[in-house]
Amino acid sequence: MKPNSALCPCGSNKPYVACCSRYIEGNEPAPTAEALMRSRYTAYTLQREDYLLATWHPTTRPASLSLAEDAQTKWIGLDVKRHERQDSDHAIVEFVARYKVNGRAHRLHEVSRFAREDERWLYLDGDLS
Repeated sequence: MKPNSALCPCGSNKPYVACCSRYIEGNEPAPTAEALMRSRYTAYTLQREDYLLATWHPTTRPASLSLAEDAQTKWIGLDVKRHERQDSDHAIVEFVARYKVNGRAHRLHEVSRFAREDERWLYLDGDLS
């Protein structure tokens, strides 16, 4: 990450330190499923596997993500399409994440499911479009 004034990769147009940094660095839990999804996108851009695994629901969490092996992936943008809270502890977030691998552009369109346990939002799983 660049200096503290750099814009957050999540697309909020806020500085990283005033946006996803507070969740990724462990100072506070993301207050909504959308905030968690944005911070998880940012964690992918920073290769913060520790944060990604910590915010993944234990029933669906993989043992590892091997992000270091995906070093050629460059995340280039996030567009949140919708955030719907289904009840006090469940929500969905639809997004499109753009990235490049070896200079070739790709899109990841997903509807993600989130659950809140012990006042913390966790990523459950998602359906790709």
